[in-house]
Amino acid sequence: MARSTSRGSNSSPNGLLTVTIAGGRHDHVDPASNNEEDDDELVDPDDPFDVIHTKNVPLQTLKRWRQAALVLNASRRFRYTLDLKKEEEKEQKKSMIRAHAQVIRAALLFRLAGERELAAPSLAAPTPDGDYAVGLEQLVSMFKDQNVLALQHYGGVRGLADILKSNPEKGISGSDIDLSKRKIAFGTNTYPRKKGRSFWRFLWESWQDLTLIILIIAAVVSLALGIKTEGLEHGWYDGGSITFAVFLVIIVTAVSDYRQSLQFKNLNAEKQNIQLEVTRGGRTIKLSIFDIVVGDVVPLKIGDQVPADGVLITGHSLAIDESSMTGESKIVQKDHKAPFLMSGCKVADGVGTMLVTGVGINTEWGLLMASISEDNGEETPLQVRLNGVATFVGIVGLTVAVSVLAVLLGRYFSGNTKDVDGQVQFVAGKTSISDAVDGVIKIFTIAVTIVVVAVPEGLPLAVTLTLAFSMRKMMADKALVRRLSACETMGSATTICSDKTGTLTLNQMTVVEAYAGRKKQDPPDDSSKLHPEVLSLINEGIAQNTTGNVFVPKDGGEAEISGSPTEKAILSWAVKLGMNFDLTRSNSTVLHVFPFNSEKKRGGVALKMGVSGVHIHWKGAAEIVLGACTQYLDSNGQLQSIEKDKVFFTEAIEDMAVQSLRCVAIAYRPYELDKVPSKQEDLDKWSLPEQELILLAIVGIKDPCRPGVKEAVRLCSQAGVKVRMVTGDNLNTAKAIALECGILSSKEEAVEPNIIEGKTFRELSEIEREQVAKKITVMGRSSPNDKLLLVQALRKLGEVVAVTGDGTNDAPALHEADIGLSMGIQGTEVAKESSDIIILDDNFASVVKVVRWGRSVYANIQKFIQFQLTVNVAALVINVVAAVSAGEVPLNAVQLLWVNLIMDTLGALALATEPPTDSLMRRSPVGRRESLITNVMWRNLVIQAVYQVTILLILNFGWQSINLGDDQDSKSHSLQVKNTLIFNTFVLCQIFNEFNARKIDQMNVFKGVTKNRLFMGIVGMTFVLQILIIEFLGKFTSTVRLDWKLWLFSLGIGIISWPLAVVGKLIPVPKTPWSRTLKKHIRRLKKSRTTAAAQPQ
Repeated sequence: MARSTSRGSNSSPNGLLTVTIAGGRHDHVDPASNNEEDDDELVDPDDPFDVIHTKNVPLQTLKRWRQAALVLNASRRFRYTLDLKKEEEKEQKKSMIRAHAQVIRAALLFRLAGERELAAPSLAAPTPDGDYAVGLEQLVSMFKDQNVLALQHYGGVRGLADILKSNPEKGISGSDIDLSKRKIAFGTNTYPRKKGRSFWRFLWESWQDLTLIILIIAAVVSLALGIKTEGLEHGWYDGGSITFAVFLVIIVTAVSDYRQSLQFKNLNAEKQNIQLEVTRGGRTIKLSIFDIVVGDVVPLKIGDQVPADGVLITGHSLAIDESSMTGESKIVQKDHKAPFLMSGCKVADGVGTMLVTGVGINTEWGLLMASISEDNGEETPLQVRLNGVATFVGIVGLTVAVSVLAVLLGRYFSGNTKDVDGQVQFVAGKTSISDAVDGVIKIFTIAVTIVVVAVPEGLPLAVTLTLAFSMRKMMADKALVRRLSACETMGSATTICSDKTGTLTLNQMTVVEAYAGRKKQDPPDDSSKLHPEVLSLINEGIAQNTTGNVFVPKDGGEAEISGSPTEKAILSWAVKLGMNFDLTRSNSTVLHVFPFNSEKKRGGVALKMGVSGVHIHWKGAAEIVLGACTQYLDSNGQLQSIEKDKVFFTEAIEDMAVQSLRCVAIAYRPYELDKVPSKQEDLDKWSLPEQELILLAIVGIKDPCRPGVKEAVRLCSQAGVKVRMVTGDNLNTAKAIALECGILSSKEEAVEPNIIEGKTFRELSEIEREQVAKKITVMGRSSPNDKLLLVQALRKLGEVVAVTGDGTNDAPALHEADIGLSMGIQGTEVAKESSDIIILDDNFASVVKVVRWGRSVYANIQKFIQFQLTVNVAALVINVVAAVSAGEVPLNAVQLLWVNLIMDTLGALALATEPPTDSLMRRSPVGRRESLITNVMWRNLVIQAVYQVTILLILNFGWQSINLGDDQDSKSHSLQVKNTLIFNTFVLCQIFNEFNARKIDQMNVFKGVTKNRLFMGIVGMTFVLQILIIEFLGKFTSTVRLDWKLWLFSLGIGIISWPLAVVGKLIPVPKTPWSRTLKKHIRRLKKSRTTAAAQPQ
């Protein structure tokens, strides 16, 4: 069977029977090979928990593992997994709203066809609404019907802007009074959200546990029988104490789950709070999508989300992806004939500006979002694997519980069970029915309680707990998690493919070198050294061929420049050269725009200059624009052939690139107006001439390395994570930055294929790409498709790939990668939606922090597993041995419920919220198929469990010989003291063992413990509660007070677990997991049987 490489196929079996691939890496293997090592990497079709990737996994796979899981409380266990039923309902609602949009569109086309034949009907005059000459209903109706005639009736988009007291160029004033009036008249850009679950809902769901319900029923029956036989004063203790213990478990569980839900709710709100640019009072400002109001003027560019309903003011090649509303992946061109822009859609291409006409619940997107609830549900690989562990352990526990029930019932009815005074509890024909029922209920209660302890219901939920904790802390580290599974997967990352600009560098760009007219400008912003004609053309090209803006305050303050960092740097340079932005733009008319394209690495604009002249300006990657130039303007403003000076300009570009400068060339060419298409439809499809250009200037833009990046790269290398730089910049610029950041260790390393151009990599065959991909450290002049090809090649080689991206075209690579990391500042909405984690400060150091947290999640879960399974094994063995040999159990139902609370909720809180340590970054990446329970964990677990079981069995059967009690005690009291001591010793062993679980493979388990206040608080609280239970709540727990000698004895037994853990860690264990060895033996046995069966008799 061939090894699959698709997402969702690199799966691991359940947590107990898994295998390891060091660092998640492997080389190509012949699919036909029978090598047993390769078999470890195969997906097990019989294991429903063999799901390592949960992103884009088929729903059938999700249903399969749910059906296979042994679950006591489905509503709690599956709360934070994807609600498959709700998902289907959500899709149905979306399709209904989309169908509505399709009907409107069809009706619109039908009506337009009819209006070509008939005269246009008269429209009613606008109905004033407060301060505005148009009402909310009319705006909603116009947009809903896509009514172009109504828009024309208002005077087109400019007339509508006047009615809404807005300006198509400068927007609204933005004063508090103005904003308040607009919100009153037209609403806010928010929608009513469905209320989250209340605390009472969590309390109710905690009740749904089958075992707890059985215990409550048993407690009620026991309560009734107890009151009947012993009277109200003493008869209510047994039933009442179980009831109280169950209520305590339910309340603590509900509080813990409710706190988690609030954390997820806050994170969801953060995800929806999109920041965007808006023009108000002529100034471009950034604000939240929720602050958009009707009348706002919003600039749009590739990758943006349309923030509200609106109409197009101006647009060039503007194409909108309306699939989020229509369900069809069809790109719709927008122009004056189709000017309506739907909220929630994405800009697929081009640029434009829109006038907002509808917000919030008055848009179809608002209706859609209000009708569907935000679902936190999402599988994570660890959740699925831990459900496998919980199911396996639960089946063992259930078997043990049934065995104990059978043994105790058999002993009881055969007359072998005696009370504390040595009297036989059941004698056929003599024991009353109520006494017999009471005895059976007590036995049944113990068996059910063993199930409660044995089935680790909290194990899969511990993942959610540690993820919720990690996500909250990661927000402080400038990382917003969009998909839970990304937290875990990041711990397995073996390589990070990082952008350069803004991630490894500061994104604070300034022009530090400039060449114009075959001369280097020193300083670069000295306009006196430029010929007036050259200066005029440079200013013209920069002012018009930009998506940025320059706002000069009326009071004469410093100009405010907005746009991308590159645009801001070039605009700042032009302003220093004396450019008047608004005046320069008013001197020409834009005919057509070719927005900057990451494939072509350049953008252009065609300008009408008066009656017949046309200028076409280009700006982009220096060597690409230079290659399209045939002439240049010299320092005297004269045209010169570029052929003889091409070497000079090429060397100038290389010199700047070696200094790690981003090189941008500015060029233009004159064009005849009669060659420009006259019809708008033809003009929209016109390709700007991009050859025979005249070079105006080449600028070098400095973008310094971020402080701390070199250390972050060193940490990654130390942790076994290779950092690769993938950039659209010149290869020399990329090499210089890579050397500065430490990605390349020396100049000798900077040779092909370690550094490679995207074009070279792209032209390789698929097999060659895979051979080269492993060696690539820097890829320059790469397109988004080159990044995608690199990701695919690396994943086929078994790498766990994290990729950073900010552009719309990066979306496929972000989606394909194991972990997609989008940039919070420069990233487009399309990139963010395709990513798993948003790096809020665009900083590579934050990416490395995410790796730390990813490893911490895995480590914390392992700590909790070791702790919980130790409790499971010890509690089960002591009760089984005691039940089979003596017919009674030393730990009763209430005591086991308290142990379950320590083990489940409190243990998870203490261990699953440990912060990451530096030691995590000194390990190799966590293998994606690595066993959850390692050999080291098995060793620690077995040592502690054997120690606890041995001590407790000695106390149980050798109590009289130890003789720690008072010789004068009655037999019944002595038995109670013994059982109390066993219970107390057992709980204290768990408290001390909780410290051992903190450091699975380190000697010093106390390192950093005081920094984790939650851990210290929970351990302290558990100890105090244990004292209260023993000393003051004996009636409820069937315990008696212990004297100071017995307390010291219990503490001594517990403390011994610390040195025992140290000694245990000196015992060597094989690196190969025992689970892998076991699987090999099973596989060999199956093969030998198959071979024997196939041989002729």
